[in-house]
Amino acid sequence: MILHLFSSTGWESWDLPSRPLIRHGMPVLVDEDLRFEDEDGPRPTVAMNRWLQELPITGATSPNTWRTYAQQLKFWSEFLSEHGINVFADQFRLRAALSAYAEHRLSGPLEARLEGTSWNLAVKTIAAFYEWSVRNSHCTDVPFSYTEGSYRRPDGVRMQSVRNMATVRGAKRHATRKYLERPYVELLMNALAGNDPDGEPDHKFRGRETGRNTAGISLALATGLRLRELSHLTVWEIPPLPRLPTTVPVPLALAPPTAKGGKGRQTWIDCEALARIHDYVTLERAASVDGSHWLPRHPLHIEEPTYAGARINGTFRRWHVLTPDERRRLVAPGGGSGLLAVQSDGSPFVDWATVLRRTSARVRERFDPAFPHVFPHMTRHTFAMATLERLVRGYYQRAAQLVVDTGGDNSMALYLTKADPLLVLRDLMGHASVATTQAYLHLLDTQRIFREAYEETSPTPRALVEAAAEFQDFDAR
Repeated sequence: MILHLFSSTGWESWDLPSRPLIRHGMPVLVDEDLRFEDEDGPRPTVAMNRWLQELPITGATSPNTWRTYAQQLKFWSEFLSEHGINVFADQFRLRAALSAYAEHRLSGPLEARLEGTSWNLAVKTIAAFYEWSVRNSHCTDVPFSYTEGSYRRPDGVRMQSVRNMATVRGAKRHATRKYLERPYVELLMNALAGNDPDGEPDHKFRGRETGRNTAGISLALATGLRLRELSHLTVWEIPPLPRLPTTVPVPLALAPPTAKGGKGRQTWIDCEALARIHDYVTLERAASVDGSHWLPRHPLHIEEPTYAGARINGTFRRWHVLTPDERRRLVAPGGGSGLLAVQSDGSPFVDWATVLRRTSARVRERFDPAFPHVFPHMTRHTFAMATLERLVRGYYQRAAQLVVDTGGDNSMALYLTKADPLLVLRDLMGHASVATTQAYLHLLDTQRIFREAYEETSPTPRALVEAAAEFQDFDAR
């Protein structure tokens, strides 16, 4: 089976009455003989492709998700074909095939073997396809068994759950380190800058682009940006530095096309991290893009850029309407990419995962063998924990109250003086509800933050005893 990513470029020459209603980048599954039907009628690939095309309107808005689901269907369909079983065979034959497929994927040949989480993703995809197929009369039954249960949310509400019996249980999520403590954050930032743990130059360091890497990861740690958001931020969307340094964070707006689910949101950035970004833009980035001859295919030339938008190929466009693909094709007025992070030749830089992987490996080898493998999303977890800690201790609230009391006209300060810490974090993380934020925090080590805040609020012997009693069960684990 062939997996093809659809593009409508040149559709005018396809002898069609109108442009196809298939989104750009949508995966299309085609049998090896390039046919979609035979003497028995439409083949299963027709139903598979219809299901894939409906993904954007059923909650799966990311092209990466589309490709992942298409790959799982492809592997499943190929396995069935090898055993002479139709995708829409009767339930008995499909359940037998699923049993064999589970053995093949979980304990079969090394090249086909999956870890538990990857297998669960395959099960989820195949089950979702068959549930859709039953609703659309392609088959009569879903070839899976389910069990019902319940669980208690962090806020105490009991919820019902349904588990697919074909999934496997993995290790508890909290058993793995998900965020960086402050000493490790400092160690990481020093390593990115080419320094040793004391902040002194590391003479064995042979890396480049230290200004870009330090500024970019500092931005991720200070804002909680997802990788897609961080990689596609333009240089003109960075807010200006306040006239006077302030402890109240500066708002940072994120464009809907770059955010998860296509929902724009607003996070914040502290003045120290913002200053580091401006230093990079003024020095290292300016040197990289000056006179750059880099040009992408189908370039989008920028003129008269402002914080809100620019003239792009002669037409004014606001930054918040540009897609990631369009952002990667932006060419700045003086040359080079319009994205914030660039390579030495002025072209866009988006490979933050490699920067973090190499830096983590160097820290483990040179300075601390226990230093974890840092991946991009860990910076988001670290932001959540650091922000929650400051919110619980009242750091941001006190700073905001100071601005309000002195007559400052600062919307962020007014917001911080009135909003609940959990609601603040919900907005910054871009979660749909506070229940999502609660569940998210439940997977991280939030108990430590609340315990330390409890102890420091009333640092008396009696308070310390009470705190120990409050967290006795937690410490005993």
